[in-house]
Order: sequence, then C-alpha cells, then structure tokens
Amino acid sequence: MGSFSMWHWLIVLAIVLLLFGRGKIPELMGDVAKGIKSFKKGMSDDDTPETPSKTVEHKADETK
Repeated sequence: MGSFSMWHWLIVLAIVLLLFGRGKIPELMGDVAKGIKSFKKGMSDDDTPETPSKTVEHKADETK
C-alpha cells in the first residue's frame, strides 16, 4: 500500500509504450498542445469588449 516504487512506474511505462508505440505518444502530446492553444485563444476572444446595446428607458405614464 502507499506510493508506487520505481519498478511499478517502469512496468506502467513499458505497457504504455507497447500499447501506443513510440511514435504515437508525441503525436498525442501535439494534439493536446493544439487543443490547449485553441482553448486559450477562444477564451481571449471572449474577453474582447462588445458594443453596448442601446436600451430604452421607460418612464412611468404621467397622468395630466
């Protein structure tokens, strides 16, 4: 129980390399980086100020 030893991490790394191959992991990391960049760009686009919409102020009907 507790934390994993160095042997556990080496076995996990070997299994990941067998499943995905050496070429697939950098490709996945590149896709993750592109996703993060596009997310940041989308968030910065939302921060641009929009033109304020014109509002009409309504006054209560005055009786004469």
